[in-house]
Formats: sequence, structure tokens, C-alpha cells
Amino acid sequence: MPNVGQLGRFRRPAYAAAAAVGLFGTLLVPSAAQAHGWDWNWHKPKTEDLQILAINDLHGNLEPPAGSSGNIKEVDPATGKVVDTPAGGMEYLATALRQAREGHRNTVTVAAGDLVGASPLVSALFHDEPTIEALNKVGLDVTSVGNHEFDEGSKELLRLQNGGCHPTDGCYEKGRKFKGADFDYLAANVTDEKTGRPILKPYWVKNVGGVRVGFIGATLEGTPNIVTAEGIKGLKFGDEIETINKYAKELKRQGVDSIVALIHEGGYPASTTYNYDCGAAGQGISGPIVDIAKGLDPAIGAIVTGHTHNAYACSIPDPKGELRSVTSAASFGRLYTEINLKLDKRSGAIVRPSVTAANHVVRRSVEKAADITTLIGRYSKLAAPIANRPLGFIGADINGRGSSAYEKPLGDVIADGQLAGLAPAAKGGAQIAFMNPGGIRSDLVFKASAAEGDGVVTYGEAFTVQPFTNMMQVKTLTGAQVVQLLKEQVSGLNLAAPKILQNSKGLTYTLDLNKTGADRVPADSVKLNGAPIDLAASYRVAANEFLAGGGDGFPTFAAGTDKLVGASDLDLFAAYLGANSTATAPLVVPAQDRIKVIGIGEDVN
Repeated sequence: MPNVGQLGRFRRPAYAAAAAVGLFGTLLVPSAAQAHGWDWNWHKPKTEDLQILAINDLHGNLEPPAGSSGNIKEVDPATGKVVDTPAGGMEYLATALRQAREGHRNTVTVAAGDLVGASPLVSALFHDEPTIEALNKVGLDVTSVGNHEFDEGSKELLRLQNGGCHPTDGCYEKGRKFKGADFDYLAANVTDEKTGRPILKPYWVKNVGGVRVGFIGATLEGTPNIVTAEGIKGLKFGDEIETINKYAKELKRQGVDSIVALIHEGGYPASTTYNYDCGAAGQGISGPIVDIAKGLDPAIGAIVTGHTHNAYACSIPDPKGELRSVTSAASFGRLYTEINLKLDKRSGAIVRPSVTAANHVVRRSVEKAADITTLIGRYSKLAAPIANRPLGFIGADINGRGSSAYEKPLGDVIADGQLAGLAPAAKGGAQIAFMNPGGIRSDLVFKASAAEGDGVVTYGEAFTVQPFTNMMQVKTLTGAQVVQLLKEQVSGLNLAAPKILQNSKGLTYTLDLNKTGADRVPADSVKLNGAPIDLAASYRVAANEFLAGGGDGFPTFAAGTDKLVGASDLDLFAAYLGANSTATAPLVVPAQDRIKVIGIGEDVN
């Protein structure tokens, strides 16, 4: 009997078929063999399977996220209604990823940025070392950087990659030195202004059954608009399409024809349910990622994204009009994406029709990963004296991140706290305070998270809401500039994706969704303490240093004068909770009567 390698030499089909029957126990005619990924001429697999597991925007959420941040919307198969399902927590994510890898010879775990930054206290207190250690244990292979990886500057990002104790706080446990990330951070479009070179690797290549697969990582070009100037000092952020295509060509010159892009930029699906079908050609998704996906080199076989905290597994046409998978796994470890594809062993390319992608809920019904439980317990013990300190009391949930309203209840509370703390003349004489909506990272939840009791707000819980500890500033702006700020919410850099500021009590205005751009905020609707704002008068306006510096697309803030630097946003938030609530008179949910909304429009939060 001839061996498998000899079968392709036989010219008589009947003899070859008989040999095939004798070898395999079943007759494999050419079409059937091809369907099973076998080359009839050479009798060996012509493709190699690859599983890619992806996450994004973890933001240091080691413990299950509280409130609405810990839920995923899905359709209940029994009722057909949309329900909120508790999800997330690194202990459960670790188990889910490990189970997903079972039975897959070739598997890679990737991420699309913002794994750290804006993190809860148990990670942030230790400069996110716990999250990096957890991701090492989970088996992350590679990730792109996100904007939040630059919250503490590029030097700190490099420390997270390479290891070493914190330059100021040192090591946190005797005899234990932080070793850094086992996975690679990629920053193709983040370059040093002086050298023009990427500050980290632009891509990572893995050999999969003889096929080399390249992963290119990039963050959004607009990172400087959403990170403090100090955090991105000395860095330049390039165009996503131009940069990724540049490195795709470089990889192809090296013989790497299977390419996946990891991009910290995303889209907005038409539905918030995690498994929403975007349509055959991605008609059900909008946002920056759509144009980016349409412009990326067709050699890129799949695109993993993040940043918008949305869930989707869509198909968007490439420059040749062929559909390509584009995915995102929401945020906070509540989902992971599973992508399965075939690699052509002859051409070295991804077989585009073979690519399938789906998001999976990280349900808390699975067994916790014991090694992650131990890690969280170790750091929680170190953080406990600070995290468990009570600050104030609430009578019901006060939603921030979880609110879909233009005016968020927790946004009102935060802005009022900033105004109260900075209104005294010696503190800045603030008359108005503004809070950027993206800086509100969670909700205040009435139900106790540990032993503190229902309604008690601990320092750890307040920190989760306001994790940046930005210093506050008070500046002088004219009434015309205040109106311009409100118009910048829905125009300029925020035209496509509006950002509605959260404002302190006393300031009211109309948001007319029947109009477009800056006209959505009529100047004559803006009032302070019931009186029309005087366009020529001067007002003292408070905001955190990020917003006051023109961040989030509000350049008018940067034009303010007579700057006075105050306490941190977290200190003011904590002080306000303590001064305005007791166990018998807890803080109530604000009335949300500061922004009068006219018309029906998309949710801009």
C-alpha cells in the first residue's frame, strides 16, 4: 500500500480512490477533501485553524463592576425582552477564557487597549500593577495601547511593560518586585516627537502551524484631545489608517500575509444588546471605526476594536468592497469576543470567508479562577484601610455611567460638589462648575458591596466614580464664552459624537435636538440663577484640569484667565458627600431639571 505522500502521483482515479479508502476508512473524493481543508494533490491540510479571543477597555476592573457597569443587555430567549444580565469580574473572565481555549490547538488572546487607567481603587492604588499581573495569569498575548494607558505618562506605560517598582511609591510588598507585562503592548501610531519612532513595538508576529500571523496595534489619533497634556508630553499620534497600512505593507514585505489589526477606536451599534446583528454590510453601526475599517489594507483579515465601550461583531466592507469582521467586547471584562478563522498554508493569508466572530457574556455563574481570587484578595487586604473608610450616605442608586440621560443624576451631584468646594472667594469664587461626562466612571449604588451597610458610600466606591484625582481649576470666562462652551458640546470636535457637560445647580439652558450643531443650544436659553446670562459679564467657572485645559473638545476652556488651582475632584466629591448626607438624612437623587431637552435624538452620552 502506498503512503499518503505517494497518493498524489497516481494517475488512475480509481486506484487513488481505493488507496484513500484503505487509508482513511472512507472515500474522500476531491470536493469532500477540499471541504475538510485537505489538498487533494498533496494530501495534507492546506489550512490551519486559529482561534482569537479578544477583550478591550477592562479599566482595571478586577472585581465585578458595581451597578449598571456590571450588567450586559441581552435578549431573554424565553420572553424576547431585553434584560440586564450581571457580568464581568476578572475571576470569571479568567475561567471563561480558559474554557474557551479548550480543544483549540492554535489560540491567541488579544486586547484593544484601555486595560488600565480610570480603574477602581484596588488596582489604581497600586498604579494598576494588580491588573497587569492578572492579565499575565489569564494569558494575554498582545494588546494595543489605548488613551488611558497614557494617564500617567509614557514613562509609566513603559514601566508597566518592562517592570520595576514605581519611581515614587516604590514596591508595595516586601520582597516582591513588579516584573511587568508578559504580553506585548503595541503602539504603531504613537511616536516620539524627537526621533519619530514608535515608543513601543508597532506589531507582533506569531507562528501558527507554519503560518506567520501579524498583529498591528494602534490607538485613536485623537488621543491628545482626551488625555491631559502632561500624559502625552513629547508624543505624536498618527493617523490610524495611514499608520496601520504602512506596517501592513512592512509585514507583507517580510512574508507575513495574515494580519489582524488591534485598534483602540470604535463604533456605535444601533442596538445596545450585546449580540445585535449589524446587518450584512454593517449598516447598523456608525462612528469613527466605520471609515477606518473601509480604509484599511485588504490584507488585514480581521479588526479588533475598543474605546466606545460598545458590543458588536459586524462586517464592514474593505477598500475592495469585500466584507471584513470588525468586533468589540463592550468593557470592564463583561464580554469576550471569539474569532475563528483559517490560515491558507500556501499563500499565508487569512481565508476571509472562513472568519466568524461572536461575543460571549462573562457570566458570574461559572467557577471563579482561584489564582485570580488569591491575587485580588492580596491587594484588597493592602487597600482595605483606605478603601473601606465611609464618606457619606445615599437613599437610592444615583446613576452616572449607567444613566442614558443627557443630564445624569450623579453628574449633578459631582458638579454641585465642585461648586460648593470652590465657591468661597479664597478657593476661587466659582459661580458655575462643569464636569465632563466621560470622567464619571461608575454609579453610586445603594446596596452594600461589602460589610459597610446599604446606602453607605465608602472611599473606594467614590474613587471608582472619580478615579483620575484631577486637580480642580477656577477660571474667568465671559458670558459669551460660557455660551460657547455649551455650544461646543454639540459642535466642532464634538459634532459627530456630542459630549454633554454636567453642570452645577443654578445654570440652566435648552438642548434643542430638532436643530443641528451649535444651534442646538440657543444662546437666549442660557440662564444663571434664573437670570439670562450676560454675554459681556465675567464669571468664575470651575472644572477639572483636563477639561479646563481644553480637553474633550472644549477649546474655549483653555482661553479662560486668572486661573486658580484648587483641591482634587475626588477630594471635593468626598467632602460634599460628608457635608450633605447623614445616616438619617441621606443624599437624594437630584431632580435633573437643569437641561431642558426638546425633540428626540440619539443618546449622546
